[in-house]
Amino acid sequence: MRKIAREYTLLRLVATRLIFAAMPPPQELPSSPRPPAPGRWSRLVFELVWRAVLSPRLATDLLRTGWAFRRRRWWRVAPYLPVPDRRYLRWRMYTAYGDEDAVPPVADVIRFARWRRQTMRL
Repeated sequence: MRKIAREYTLLRLVATRLIFAAMPPPQELPSSPRPPAPGRWSRLVFELVWRAVLSPRLATDLLRTGWAFRRRRWWRVAPYLPVPDRRYLRWRMYTAYGDEDAVPPVADVIRFARWRRQTMRL
């Protein structure tokens, strides 16, 4: 019985190494990511502010969502504002839209903020 278990373990080890050897190496985000296009992000922020002015409930949802996305220890790093880390934001855009430089549509941000409120019962 031990011999079978040893052979099985060895077979799994060899198979795992073959699988990982065939995989391409993971691509990492650049260490100094280029900043997102400011014009498109500013348009998104302007539109969200406008919608928040028209709907106080949405304003609360957006503020809570923005606060949840803030950089850790934001008070220690310039510009000393609770904004998301660029690398984290680029990763979120890549996982959601397949492009690190994507700017989410207003409807997606609003839908996410409302979903977050309902899911977390805020």
